[in-house]
Amino acid sequence: MALVTTTFDAAEYLDTPEAIAAYIADAVSDADPDALLEAIGTVARARGMASIAADTGLGRESLYKSFRDGGDPKFSTMMKVLGSLGVKITVQAA
Repeated sequence: MALVTTTFDAAEYLDTPEAIAAYIADAVSDADPDALLEAIGTVARARGMASIAADTGLGRESLYKSFRDGGDPKFSTMMKVLGSLGVKITVQAA
């Protein structure tokens, strides 16, 4: 019997607000600033980019470009998407 592998896609497991919040919180704690963008993009894919676009008033293609590798979304775009996902970022003393 041959070993069969599949590509892991975190989006398949982000089906509750708690899972989404934990996934994004983990990305925020990463030293790599691109980790947060990737996490937001993954969650947006999990929820459906068209749905996020409709909720935020932003274009679906623009969202894909903003959150792909090398994307550089505005802070306002990130906040709109996070709001659409039902999560928020909080700040505390280090």
